[in-house]
Amino acid sequence: MVEYQLRARGISDERVNQIMSRLPRHLFVPGRGREEAYGDHPLSIGHEQTISQPYMVGLMTELLQLRGEERILEIGTGSGYQTAVLAELAREVYTVERIPSLLKRARSVLAQLGFYNIHFRLGDGSAGWAEHAPYDGILVAASSPSVPTALKNQLADGGQLVMPVGESFSFQNLVILRRSGRHYETRESIACRFVPLIVGEVAL
Repeated sequence: MVEYQLRARGISDERVNQIMSRLPRHLFVPGRGREEAYGDHPLSIGHEQTISQPYMVGLMTELLQLRGEERILEIGTGSGYQTAVLAELAREVYTVERIPSLLKRARSVLAQLGFYNIHFRLGDGSAGWAEHAPYDGILVAASSPSVPTALKNQLADGGQLVMPVGESFSFQNLVILRRSGRHYETRESIACRFVPLIVGEVAL
């Protein structure tokens, strides 16, 4: 997976590659989907949500340029796989999920794997997690027409946010937003497709 889906496609951060080479991705995929866990495509995890393809996980992580001492906010815990990758590379991860059953399952898998630096919250991801801001990096695993203001405000000076942005449900661009004081610099990476970020609603 790492050799052909990450390194061969330009993921050059060896910390990302090494962590993804040893992290048991199949444990994060429910049911029969485990047989395809290492394939080059996203997989359903229920509730109309997916675990992103390995390349997208590697790319979004690499774009954050983590060095090990960062505090990271993740929007969309989902399966917990991206959460685990971030937790291996950063000091602390704060992750927000709106679907209780997904959050419960992700917490269970991550606990079984021995992660201790992850903090979980059930809630509206578009609002972030202001109590623990600012964050050195923010990763959003759902698309929106624009970056929510609340997330921009919770980004530390010099920090970066990575998120799919676009009006279309079927097509977005992966955007990297960097904060410099009161200013934000934005650049685009690649075209992508993510489930939409749902604002103001927590599933029961």
